[in-house]
Amino acid sequence: MTGVDYTVILLYVCGIVAAGMVFAGKMKNSKEMFSAGGQSPWWVSGLSGYMTQFSAGTFVVWGGIAYRYGLVAIVINLGYGVAALLVGRFVAGRWKTLGVDSASEFLNLRFGGSVVQFYTWFKGVATLFTMGGGVYALSKIVCALAPLPEGHILADAATGQLSVTYTSIALCALVVVITFVGGLWAVLMTDVLQFIIITVSVVFVAPLILLEAGGWSSFLERVPDGFTSPVAADFTWWFVTGWMIVNFFNIGAEWTFVQRYLCVPSVKDARASAYLFGGLYLFTPILWMLPPIVYRALDSNADSEQAYILACQAVLPAGMMGLMVAAMVSATASMATTRLNVFAGAFTTEVYHRVVNQVASEGRLVFVGRVATVVLGGIVLAGALLIPKYGYTSFIIEINTLLNGPLLLPTLWGLFSKKVGLRAVWVTILAGFFTAFIVKFGLSNNGFLTGVVALNPLVEFIADNKRIVDLAAGIVFPIAILLTIEFASKGEHPGWSRVGARQGAFREEPMLKSSPLPAKMVAVSLWVVAVVMIALSGLNREEAVLLAILALVLAVIGAGIYYFVRKAEKGESE
Repeated sequence: MTGVDYTVILLYVCGIVAAGMVFAGKMKNSKEMFSAGGQSPWWVSGLSGYMTQFSAGTFVVWGGIAYRYGLVAIVINLGYGVAALLVGRFVAGRWKTLGVDSASEFLNLRFGGSVVQFYTWFKGVATLFTMGGGVYALSKIVCALAPLPEGHILADAATGQLSVTYTSIALCALVVVITFVGGLWAVLMTDVLQFIIITVSVVFVAPLILLEAGGWSSFLERVPDGFTSPVAADFTWWFVTGWMIVNFFNIGAEWTFVQRYLCVPSVKDARASAYLFGGLYLFTPILWMLPPIVYRALDSNADSEQAYILACQAVLPAGMMGLMVAAMVSATASMATTRLNVFAGAFTTEVYHRVVNQVASEGRLVFVGRVATVVLGGIVLAGALLIPKYGYTSFIIEINTLLNGPLLLPTLWGLFSKKVGLRAVWVTILAGFFTAFIVKFGLSNNGFLTGVVALNPLVEFIADNKRIVDLAAGIVFPIAILLTIEFASKGEHPGWSRVGARQGAFREEPMLKSSPLPAKMVAVSLWVVAVVMIALSGLNREEAVLLAILALVLAVIGAGIYYFVRKAEKGESE
């Protein structure tokens, strides 16, 4: 990257932090800080949910798979879209009708405090630790583009590049600052802004990299056989189907996504946000994955985890490359800030307010929420530093396939079943964890049971069908447990009536209007970026036309957003 790229990155990051500070004054109570006061527009919530699923890990994990295996990476990512559409149809509206402010509040009503405490502590720590992997992924991308002089204080002695460790620390600090200052409002606004920036950037990268490869026919001649197959290696149709089911659990019950269905004004808005999320994931994976797929034809010996950013570097001009990296920074930051905000809220309401100080004022809760944000940010940093020792791609895929089912399925089940109660949750979680432990540490990778002769056929089957076994353990087993308990239980669990009472209260509340402030902030931010691109076109004569086109596109999008917001405001005032 050039000095112009570094300048763009710095300006973009400073702008994101400044935009977040605009919302600092809205943090007058815990509901504003952790659920945006229930006033988020549905499209903001939907785009934020989309970007919550998206991070630098998308470029590193799936970009790496795209580079190694081809089209299968697109097919896998389309599964997110199907899962989100199903959530919109069956789950998102259900969450909003409950009349709660968070998933933890529902769990307390439905199953009791012990489950909430477990989820807050275990799921909070595990989720934020895993999020550190996304920070690591982004750090690796940034550092691959930043060579430093020998002996530089920020250089990695082994590579001569910017240190991944130092970059991870800086990114974690950025995540904490955004969440600390602006709460959920800042998270939502930055999600929308970086969605637009990164989408526009990738729209330019995809055709440019294809032209660089000599067109589609030339690309096909230079890639391995089977590169355009929808399945490859151990990513079979069974895996694709299982991955879709696992992510239905994730998008339907993971606290960060549930927050998106609860922060909008109405049930209709909750469904619409999930539909937008799903609809986008039915076509955008083609844009995201095409650059590393095509880059395989240009360089077959690249580091697969860096293939995406190398593809961008091959075709983007100075300034625009910096904007792409800045958007990746923002994408990962938004994913991390979302999770940080959710679990800071959980620790504030479910641990501090419920257990430590039940009479705490709203101002006190906001203060505790900010302290929790800083402390939990340390867990994100720990994940960024430790996950690479395991292997980032393997860690992300395995923790999702093995643990999401046992952890999240009981919550979804409890949304619709009158019978299941606390016992069902604990049995599913504990049995699921035990199964995952046996599969990963007993029967795989020279585990402690692989020496048992009688188990050799099972060990060999797991070795040959690793992905499928992981998904079966994470999906089939929890479903079988809950079905057994469902049919064996008699009568209605008391938690069901508590939830029903809350639903009645929700129907009596007046409908809130969504706030126009996030849309206005996005419009202004896009205009600022457009002005920067125009300035860069004057400095970079060779790529002036491309930069000017990008500036025009961003300015038009910003104007369109502002026009519709103003039109909506006038309609409401008449």
